[in-house]
Amino acid sequence: MKKKIFSLMTIGALFSNSSATFAYLPSDQNHEYVALGDSIPAGMTPSGSYDLSYPDYLKNMFDGSSSKLADYDNFAVSGYTSEQLKYDVENNETIRQELSEATHITITIGANDLFQKLLTNPSTVHQGIAAASTNLDSILTTIDTLNPDADVYVMGYYNTFAYYPEQVQDFLVPLSNALNNEIEMRTVENGDTYVPTAHVIDQKFEKYMPNPDDNHLNVKGYKVIAKEFWKTIKQNR
Repeated sequence: MKKKIFSLMTIGALFSNSSATFAYLPSDQNHEYVALGDSIPAGMTPSGSYDLSYPDYLKNMFDGSSSKLADYDNFAVSGYTSEQLKYDVENNETIRQELSEATHITITIGANDLFQKLLTNPSTVHQGIAAASTNLDSILTTIDTLNPDADVYVMGYYNTFAYYPEQVQDFLVPLSNALNNEIEMRTVENGDTYVPTAHVIDQKFEKYMPNPDDNHLNVKGYKVIAKEFWKTIKQNR
């Protein structure tokens, strides 16, 4: 597959069919699932359109178990930063109500904080990572206040720079890793569950991220991510 160096403007556009193994979930419990985040849970595809994303496939996995979801809400928005999600969690009454009732919550956030700094002033990129870390901590703390019994799962990002030449990745990938490290640290500190995805996406990135000019996953990639969440949910039940 042809590879080429992308401009940082391409980075800015980033975040604006395997079967599932179903687990037993107690039928006497009403499961309610809320998804939060950026364009990944929103379902942005490599073609720039929208399709099913990992929360939708995860919802199907719940429904395929012995206890179907009583409610499912996906509030993800393409291009969202951690500051925007923090505002919603603290001020959007509809979202706050759904979070207070949820049994399971998934979050994918932070990449746009990094990419905005890359676009505007790369020398301040670590400020974007720090902001994402601080805001995620506030998001998780607020959710815990609203609903201390909810199971919260936070996604780690795959390598969105996989098509870049090695010398470019030498600069960008450590930044992505630093973001993931902050996401994992904040998640664990708040008693929630970190779900990495790089190990299942990166080795087959051309299969799951087929457009060299766009870093979003296709539906196959989103199904793979859903399976990672589902495996973790089964382990925590």
